[in-house]
Amino acid sequence: MSGIGAVDPALTGTVGSGSYDPADVTFLLTDLSAVALERPTEDREEAMQAGRHYSEDLPVEYQPDAGYLELYHRALDRSARRVALATGLVAELVRVTKPEPVLASIARAGTPVGILMRRWYGWRHGLDTPHYAISVIKDRGVDLNAIRYLTSRHDRKVIQFVDGWTGKGVMTRVLTDAVARLGLDDTLAVLADPARCVPLYGTRDDFLIPSACLNSTVSGLVSRTVLNAEHIGPDDFHGAKYYAELAAHDLSRHFVETVAAHFPEVADEVAETWPRLWAADRSPTWAGWAAVERIAAAFDIPDVVMVKPGVGETTRVLLRRVPWRILVAPDRLDELTHVLALAADRDVEVQELADLPFSCVGLVRPVGAAPVFHTPNARWRPDVL
Repeated sequence: MSGIGAVDPALTGTVGSGSYDPADVTFLLTDLSAVALERPTEDREEAMQAGRHYSEDLPVEYQPDAGYLELYHRALDRSARRVALATGLVAELVRVTKPEPVLASIARAGTPVGILMRRWYGWRHGLDTPHYAISVIKDRGVDLNAIRYLTSRHDRKVIQFVDGWTGKGVMTRVLTDAVARLGLDDTLAVLADPARCVPLYGTRDDFLIPSACLNSTVSGLVSRTVLNAEHIGPDDFHGAKYYAELAAHDLSRHFVETVAAHFPEVADEVAETWPRLWAADRSPTWAGWAAVERIAAAFDIPDVVMVKPGVGETTRVLLRRVPWRILVAPDRLDELTHVLALAADRDVEVQELADLPFSCVGLVRPVGAAPVFHTPNARWRPDVL
């Protein structure tokens, strides 16, 4: 076991708690640290577009330079209070129906959020909230062995799934398809829901959650999750790697502590706001998915999977995929300095587009395509979300 914090014998061979405080999270992920799974981005992109599933291997972890890390720290300083407020709001919404929840965050973007919610419950309500990080993979579903582990130890009625943000709403659909038949609540709780596809959220604004800026070094030094039959048996949890060699660059606990330090500052606003938010119409409209379809049509993109909306997903495109073009809302440029820096570093064209219904959108380059798209055609008539 490369990580720390696993004491249950059933968790032998997992990544434990990664680099997090063992009290904050248990990763239900098989340790694949000794396996060479990383592939160059271009090779990986070509393989995925030829049919290989993204969960079968890993991208090479992007190592930011000093300039990019400075952008991250500035973004964290600027957004920490906002993240704390969103944490408190979504945490309180969850408690309306689950006063003592068991958190199951979707590794890895959901894991820092799950930890923050756990910290909020401890600070505000004196709860010692169990928190596990599990794998949910598009086209593969939820890790059923992880679900069996959870339901053997906790009442399935109090299990709450957690993620960082929504883009198109794909993960929401995957979760619904995977767990509703298991008698679990498939409602996903997120910090930010710009896709408008979940009823439990801290905000529906497409704002930067700074943990999206980095990879494992803000996620407990744990990789993306892996499901590869060569390394994962039928009784195993899905897998991940623990990057112990990156310990000197780890900011995982720093992110949590920085945001949690703002809890006292936002407590009154949370107490004032969450009852109104609960009483409001929070029904999903799936407006984000509709917007992506409009963007795909405007740029003659044949598959919406190549359109990655929102600041979190755009950041992922720049860190893990082969980007074609980045669309940005002109009035949100001040919030997108890290996106602009990554685009410049990768020589990716950035196009400002008025009335873009997200702060930014990343477009993945199809294999064999030219480096940029044409300008949008006359069908571009975005509706404001």
